[in-house]
Amino acid sequence: MTDKVHLGHRARKRFGQNFLNDDTIIDKIVTAIDPRVGDNLVEIGPGLGAITEPVTELTDHLTVVELDKDLAERLIHHPFMAPKLTVHQGDAMKFDFSSLLKGDKKLKIFGNLPYNVSTPLLFHLFDYVDDVEHMHFMLQKEVVNRMVASPGSKAFGRLSVMTQYYCHAIPVIEVPPTCFKPAPKVDSAVVRLVPKNPEQRTAKSTKLLNTVCLEAFNQRRKTLRNSLANLLDAEQLESLGIDPTVRAESLTLQQFIDIANWLYDNKQ
Repeated sequence: MTDKVHLGHRARKRFGQNFLNDDTIIDKIVTAIDPRVGDNLVEIGPGLGAITEPVTELTDHLTVVELDKDLAERLIHHPFMAPKLTVHQGDAMKFDFSSLLKGDKKLKIFGNLPYNVSTPLLFHLFDYVDDVEHMHFMLQKEVVNRMVASPGSKAFGRLSVMTQYYCHAIPVIEVPPTCFKPAPKVDSAVVRLVPKNPEQRTAKSTKLLNTVCLEAFNQRRKTLRNSLANLLDAEQLESLGIDPTVRAESLTLQQFIDIANWLYDNKQ
């Protein structure tokens, strides 16, 4: 069990803890985040501070949200970082990120997200995109591949549509398991998310857009005529210029928005 202990802390499986300990990868992530004095920086799940420490060296203040009480306590009493840190011990999925806004300084959010909660946490963060300058997250490589996938690919799904609705998603770096203690069983990757301007987000209801995606991708092998039968029929799809005989992964982001907006206008 000793391989589960890193810097005196035993990794907790229920929190999905894997601690980054590769200096080259850490440097590349910090360079991508580009922390500066005066930035409104927020780290989710700082863990043992692998990214926290080099970021605090480059800035004057960092807010961290950490679920693990022991790790939060370590940061509160850290000999070097503590004066620059505001530590919130709690669940990032329930955290109000708008409470961290100061004047017109948008948030720069980053973190090594626990893989077991990454998708719901991303959806929670999408609620705050108008308050965010950019986000950098370490995730399971498969999740990053889905976030950046193009229509027509097998990886394209609800996470692709919703991520790309809110943000420009750019893969930054791939991270092998050997860069962590304990080593996870999957490859990881870092993604950069830059929120789109509000005028680029044209869905009349993001809740409806999400519903369309859930229905469309729930049974991927079905054609749209069948997968969306609960929402609209083949004739109505055709009226939007959409072929009802294709599968969901063939549609573009705009076509998903068109369906959601048609439902908003016609099914209220």
